Amino acid sequence: MFDLRQELFDVLSRAQEFGFLGPAPVEGHIEHSLEFVRACEANGRRDCVMDLGSGGGVPGLVLGVAWQESTIVLLEANARRAAFLRRSVDILKLTERVAVLAERAETAARDVRHRGQYDLLVARGFGGPAVVAECGAPFLRTGGTLIVSEPPPTSRAGEIGGRGEQGSRWPVDGLSVLGLTPARAHSGRFGFQLLEMVSQCPDRYPRRVGVPAKRPLF
Repeated sequence: MFDLRQELFDVLSRAQEFGFLGPAPVEGHIEHSLEFVRACEANGRRDCVMDLGSGGGVPGLVLGVAWQESTIVLLEANARRAAFLRRSVDILKLTERVAVLAERAETAARDVRHRGQYDLLVARGFGGPAVVAECGAPFLRTGGTLIVSEPPPTSRAGEIGGRGEQGSRWPVDGLSVLGLTPARAHSGRFGFQLLEMVSQCPDRYPRRVGVPAKRPLF
């Protein structure tokens, strides 16, 4: 009998063996991904979802298993990881709803098949706030949501610097040029920042490949 939960555990275990996931127990990676599920479920539509920089498949593969009504794209620029994700999608029998896009975010966001098409983006370890915002915003439709995994509070303390609830990590002015605004933070066992797409991302974003990281907007 096909046991989806066991197959998911096995797939993520293989991802860890290949170095595509960190050394934490696989159960911890799954639990962190399920916290994405909890953060997302209270926040509107999720018909069309993208995992920005899917890596070894978290949270994208877990979301694919949890949300059987959603279409999900796993965006992964690294060819080896993308090939692994394709095999994993096939093993988990998710091929009708989950696709792998082996492309840089800066390039994929210029494709009319993806720009402005997504209700929800999730990001776990993709990059710093400015990189996630610039690379993620162009994929979202107006009214869509970007949910970003946050580092532990102790890791963020030096960045906040007493500048209000959002601190310097998600400045309103910096996000507004991309059409984003901070929505709320999700607090549970893990922390997440939710950003809402309030207007269409300007055509000039994202900038060329590598530029968002080299010259961050904020």
